[in-house]
Amino acid sequence: MYRVLELKGVFVFLVLSRLLSTVVTMVLIEGLPDAVAIRCLARVPFIQFPKLEVVSRSWREALHSTELYKAREEVKSRENLLCVCAFDPENVWQIFDPTQDLWITLPVLPSKVRNLAHFGVVSTAGKLFVLGGGSDAVDPLTGDQDGSFATNEVWAYDPWIRQWTQRAAMIVPRTMFACCVLNGKILVAGGFTTCRKSISKAEIYDPEKDVWVSIADLYHTHNSGCTGLVIRGEVHVVHKGLTTVQVLTKDGWRVHEHSWVQGPMTVVNGSLYVMSHGLIYKQDHESKKMVISASEFKRRIGFAMVGFRDDIYVIGGVIGPEGWNWDIKKMSDVDVLTLGNERPMWQKAASMTRCRGTILGCAELRI
Repeated sequence: MYRVLELKGVFVFLVLSRLLSTVVTMVLIEGLPDAVAIRCLARVPFIQFPKLEVVSRSWREALHSTELYKAREEVKSRENLLCVCAFDPENVWQIFDPTQDLWITLPVLPSKVRNLAHFGVVSTAGKLFVLGGGSDAVDPLTGDQDGSFATNEVWAYDPWIRQWTQRAAMIVPRTMFACCVLNGKILVAGGFTTCRKSISKAEIYDPEKDVWVSIADLYHTHNSGCTGLVIRGEVHVVHKGLTTVQVLTKDGWRVHEHSWVQGPMTVVNGSLYVMSHGLIYKQDHESKKMVISASEFKRRIGFAMVGFRDDIYVIGGVIGPEGWNWDIKKMSDVDVLTLGNERPMWQKAASMTRCRGTILGCAELRI
């Protein structure tokens, strides 16, 4: 009796060992070396990765590996994706693939700040970075922003491992500040700090070393939020309502007077575009050229206008009450102005599937 059980136990052990060794040595694609299989997977659009992960454990591991990232470089299959966050739902980001015309939803940003808003967002080193900001959740009794007006926290989303991780905090907590990427490093300047006081402090972040370093202060500050733009390789800080722009040089910031039109701004291929009074202009130094009508957005507030690839995307926003209609309509629409043609024209892209309403942040992610 015991001899039979012992033999059965040995048999079960041998079977399990055989199965485990098969799993461990299982090839990605039968008949192909793994190096070739990785290059095949590297050509699949990133937005389809979640579906491929369920094929097998070996595929899931391959899709999360640095080898796949390198292979995408080698086969020239890197993609430009658009990352968007809106007020509704809270702390949720979505990614848009323009070639597939599809949206996917990322894991919820794990910040403890409710309805994080007025933050900086950029992409560099293949990751999405969300910096600073404060709560947009207002206490109906006190009017306070959830006790958090400005934070110095920094979050990075790694698309390969599908996770948010907290990075080194900024030296100064800030909200409504200029934020952009210069030579692979993240630069932040101005904005408001925890005491709701406008600040001129500026700093720069090295994503490889995970270190912040202070740089020269802005020449002046202002009681309005500011925007950071990289135009022809130079950082420009623009304060809403001011007719001056501050440009970073090797000797610090220099101030220029300008006569730019006021409105939402974005940069496409080194050129500045501005939406103002239902029109889109191309701003070149002190001269401007009308590109196309944008009258349909005059009723919309809180939308984002962002340069993505070679085009301009107008995303989301809110249509407020008017006339006898007191409803507030939260938009998930995506309108694309194609600039590459001889005559620019508007087209529709797939609407966001989860995010809607006021857009809190947009960034182009290259992976």
